[in-house]
Amino acid sequence: MFYLSASETKLEPRGSGIELTGEKEKDIESLLGSLSSVPDDIRYRAPLAKGFSLLGYTVSDSVLTLDFDAAYTQMDASTEVLVRAAIVKTLLGVKGIRYIYFTVEGEPLTDNIGKPVGGMSSKTFIYNDGNAINTYDEVVVKLYFANKDATGLIGAYRDKFYSTNVPLELFVVEETIAGPSGQIEGLYPTINPDTNIIGVSTSDGVCYVNLDAGFTVTVGNVPTEMAAYSIVNALTDLPGIERVQILVNGEVPSVLSAVSFEKNDDIVTTLETGSDEENTTESSE
Repeated sequence: MFYLSASETKLEPRGSGIELTGEKEKDIESLLGSLSSVPDDIRYRAPLAKGFSLLGYTVSDSVLTLDFDAAYTQMDASTEVLVRAAIVKTLLGVKGIRYIYFTVEGEPLTDNIGKPVGGMSSKTFIYNDGNAINTYDEVVVKLYFANKDATGLIGAYRDKFYSTNVPLELFVVEETIAGPSGQIEGLYPTINPDTNIIGVSTSDGVCYVNLDAGFTVTVGNVPTEMAAYSIVNALTDLPGIERVQILVNGEVPSVLSAVSFEKNDDIVTTLETGSDEENTTESSE
């Protein structure tokens, strides 16, 4: 069984004493009952006792769909993620259930930008130390992507929830590699999306970004140096980072002109529409 911590910042695993029978609906009913009951131990919060109601559920082969009332959407985003994780991780313990969907009064649950959450499996939620889901904070970071002809970078703010167990520097590099969200026309990826991150660390104002050889595979007509600056500019916008050293498999790649880089504002341009990059914003879950 998974519950919320008293502070509602992480998941807490807890024995329930329930013996699962292998019968789907019987076991689902038992687990839902426990998830709805307020624990005697003040260290735990029941995920189904948060002011919303479960209207019903349906089972189809390996898929369980839970339908909630509109009050479900009144939770703040970080709490909702934890509530959803606790419910899903618990109910996936039912034999034969592989995917769980949430609906709200019959309509698919959507995230904070209106995108359907979809089916959730055992791989949906990230765990830390094997038992506690990462806590989440909302962050706004400025990322840099290529313009259409790859002659400059365009700054775009991304508003997203991220795991606080992940260094912000790593999050920024991950989001840069992931590329633009597609919400804004005129932004193009700078880095091969198959690039893997080996490590990101910061010391004495220098952020060291170690990538695999995927970084040297160019995307479209984006020069490798511009791809590097898309990382450099984003990281040097973070407090405490003055320079960035990009490594490929632990070594300075010959395709770059310097060992480390400072922010380069000269390479930053605006959208072709004339929009100021300072007002360009992407929002995602």
